Amino acid sequence: MRQAEISRRTAETNIRAAVNLDGAGKAAVTTDIGFFDHMLDHLARHSLMDIEVECEGDLHIDPHHTVEDVGISLGQAFAKALDGAHGIVRYGHALVPMDETLAEAALDVSGRPFLHFEADLPKVSVGGFDAELTEEFFRAFAINARVTLHIVLRHGTNVHHIIEGVFKAVARAISAAVARDERVKGAPSTKGTLET
Repeated sequence: MRQAEISRRTAETNIRAAVNLDGAGKAAVTTDIGFFDHMLDHLARHSLMDIEVECEGDLHIDPHHTVEDVGISLGQAFAKALDGAHGIVRYGHALVPMDETLAEAALDVSGRPFLHFEADLPKVSVGGFDAELTEEFFRAFAINARVTLHIVLRHGTNVHHIIEGVFKAVARAISAAVARDERVKGAPSTKGTLET
């Protein structure tokens, strides 16, 4: 089983995060930000990863620390669960429609962390979740998961749909990238490793 658990405590958050890459898309998530919990549920369901997150954060200040630190913790758990990424497809891509929204995500389990985020989100809050935190979450995840992640919003007007479409697109890209392929022997790289 490709699974891992991370515990992370700072002056701003106290987090336990666990992932199972060979799961069934189950989520057990508590961050006290309802919309964010809903998005993490989509991330689990559509990637087929099992995700557990327990987070106590300084929400009396704002949601930023909680969202970013959950991204860090999930990214670290993801990287640990991959354990060298032997036998995986490595690349994943998804184009996801969500009503009037069309979101695209491309992912490379490369060992080289990078995020390109091309979605002009308005500075609004959806269910207590600031839309701009979408980029912060995926930056924290990509850097700590050590993946290259490109997110492009093709079009969309409803902010809820846009954010949900982005989470679903990334989830589908993750599912494709971490899938096992019996033809792949070792790490899927001409270098023989995905470590930098």
